[in-house]
Amino acid sequence: QLQASGGGLVQAGDSLRLSCAASGGTFGNVVMGWFRRAPGKEREFVAVINKSGVRKEYADSVKGRFTISRDNANTAYLQMNSLKPEDTAVYYCAARDRSQTFMSTSQTGYAYWGQGTQVTVSS
Repeated sequence: QLQASGGGLVQAGDSLRLSCAASGGTFGNVVMGWFRRAPGKEREFVAVINKSGVRKEYADSVKGRFTISRDNANTAYLQMNSLKPEDTAVYYCAARDRSQTFMSTSQTGYAYWGQGTQVTVSS
C-alpha cells in the first residue's frame, strides 16, 4: 500500500527527493515517517510528519539537510540535500494507524511500510 521511489546513485553534496505514494487506502490523515537501514546496521529513524503536515521531527544526523513534507493527496516526500556517503542506505516510508496521533520515532509504532528505495552516495 506504500510505494517508495526516487532513490539512486549520487555524489556527495548532491540532492535527491524521495516519494512515498499510498494506494488502496487513505493515508492523507495519518502520521508518516521515513526510516533507513545502512549496510550492516539496524533500521533507524530519519524523519516524521504529523497528520496536518505542520509538525516535523528529524534525526540529528539529517537535521538541516533533509526535509519531510506531504501533499493533500496520499504522498509524502523526503527532500535530501547535501548528501553524504554515510547517508547511503535503503530508505523506507511508513505510516501509523489512523487512530494514532503521536509522532513516533520508533519503527514499532508504524503499521504500514513501503518496500524501500536504495540511496547510494559516493565520495
